[in-house]
Amino acid sequence: MIEHPLLQVVRPGRIFARRDGRSIPVETFLGDVAALSRRLPSGGHVVNLCRDRYRFAVGFAAALCRRQVNLLPPNDMPGMLDQLAMDYPDVYCLTDAAQPDGPAIFPYPSSLPHDPAARLVPRIPADHLAAVLFTSGSTGRPQPHGRSWGDLVNSTLSAGRRLGICSLQGASLIGTVPHQHSYGLESLPMLALQHELVLHTGRPFYPADIIAELAAAPCPRVLVTTPLHLQVLLAEPATMPSVDLVLSATAPLSVPLAREAEQRFAGTLFEIYGCSEAGQIAVRRTALTQEWCCLDGIMLRQDSIGTWASGVPIAEETLLSDVIELHDHARFSLHGRIADLVNVAGKRTSLAHLNHHLNAIDGVLDGAFVASDDDGSAVSRLIAFAVAPGMSAEGIMASLRLRIDAAFLPRPLRLVAALPRNALGKLPRRDVMRLLAESRAVDEA
Repeated sequence: MIEHPLLQVVRPGRIFARRDGRSIPVETFLGDVAALSRRLPSGGHVVNLCRDRYRFAVGFAAALCRRQVNLLPPNDMPGMLDQLAMDYPDVYCLTDAAQPDGPAIFPYPSSLPHDPAARLVPRIPADHLAAVLFTSGSTGRPQPHGRSWGDLVNSTLSAGRRLGICSLQGASLIGTVPHQHSYGLESLPMLALQHELVLHTGRPFYPADIIAELAAAPCPRVLVTTPLHLQVLLAEPATMPSVDLVLSATAPLSVPLAREAEQRFAGTLFEIYGCSEAGQIAVRRTALTQEWCCLDGIMLRQDSIGTWASGVPIAEETLLSDVIELHDHARFSLHGRIADLVNVAGKRTSLAHLNHHLNAIDGVLDGAFVASDDDGSAVSRLIAFAVAPGMSAEGIMASLRLRIDAAFLPRPLRLVAALPRNALGKLPRRDVMRLLAESRAVDEA
């Protein structure tokens, strides 16, 4: 039976995590994992809702040691938790915050007895179902996708090689994204477990908090974030702390923003392309190239159905949801999501293309096009929403006429105070549908 260690590197003096400036040694982490694993309920599935990244990592690892499956839903809303309780009758919730409504609750212990003997690194069978990750719900109901421990380890090691993590031993690992998401899981707890990075337990959200946490963290530094967070952060005039490596995912990143990030942080930025179904697939240094390169061991092929990904870190060949132009089996260009393709008056484009031009207008802080028909295959019109304080809808429309074909102009364009983006910067479908309903109500009034 093939097994992989929970930690790739355990050496005297290694720091696993840092909370409020205080270091947590790897020995403490291993002791907490051993102590918590003995306390966990006997259920086969656990929803790890811990907000503190260290406690999440301890809970995630403790569940692995008990051969339990970590369920990582896109949110902790009561409806989502109730659905999980129906789909997984033996589920319980591990939480370090106020108890949510939903399945059986197991609070993260206020203290864990340290066992000096609990210093051995657990080894987990490669075929153990380590986690069930759910899609974000941006195209409908969140769908579950299982990842084995071996797949997670192989993917994290492969990504580390491509990103040059080996040169950043002991780097401070800071993220603005939730660790319950596929991207957050593989780029935060898993990087700390498999690449000897120091996991910072907080999750700064506002620009001032992100800057302060970066400035307080020892060098070298790694920042795991999204294009939306980067855009807001770089709008600040303040001098940015140096960041050796910036990782971005969950949405396309523009070349100008990538170049500004590298200049302001005095470091290197890589985008990660992946999905909940298959995990991390490819990376690119966006400031220098638009071409994506697959991680080691991953290959792509195309047929009449679409583009398929396979390889060592992927359990089974997976159909990708994007329009992809293959350059060879491991290099490609992206042209938007298949679900984003729209057809108006016989002309075709993608919502990603339209969103790019809308958000490129000076004064537009955030914006999104929405297809008025649910399936997006034959839309009668497009609607757009924009966050643009001080601007008029007419002014934005005038700029759009200079950028896109008249067939794709939004009818209408609505100015809103904010778009209902989630923590990853995505727009959940249910919230988009609510915006559409409100827009139609205004038209009918």
